Amino acid sequence: MASWATSIWQPGTVFRARTNKTLVSAAAAEADDDPMALPGLPNDRIYFYSKRIDNSRLVRQADTHAKSEWSAIAGVCAAALVIGGVAIAPGVASIMDSYKIQDLKREQAQLINERRKLEVQEELLLNAARLDKLAPENGLVRPAADQVIRLQPKNNHSFAMNGFRSR
Repeated sequence: MASWATSIWQPGTVFRARTNKTLVSAAAAEADDDPMALPGLPNDRIYFYSKRIDNSRLVRQADTHAKSEWSAIAGVCAAALVIGGVAIAPGVASIMDSYKIQDLKREQAQLINERRKLEVQEELLLNAARLDKLAPENGLVRPAADQVIRLQPKNNHSFAMNGFRSR
């Protein structure tokens, strides 16, 4: 590209002579130092100086728009969480209810087994042969025939109302 630009614009003879001298003298100086040295890179002799800048005393101004943007973002996130919670809540509630139903079924099965065991125990305790065996030990005897009164129910079911007094 540089050769094309120089072909369009031709510098004056003074300028060309001065640049040729500096190029020749620089090339001769490098050739004297090391005969095997490669030519330098373009702009190799340019040095950029960077000045240290101290920004420790600067105070940043408060940005009022950023605060409102963050509050808007927080509001949108909160609304999304509420909508998500409302959408998920019925499913979670049904799962929790199904767990509760399973626990209640398990408890019902345990109570049924316990009731069966108690019924068997009750039958063993109320067995007539066992009661006949325990009666003499506790001083109990069978009633005589004249001590037993058998009631004959009437057809109007009045025997069920023996303890009931009408007003």
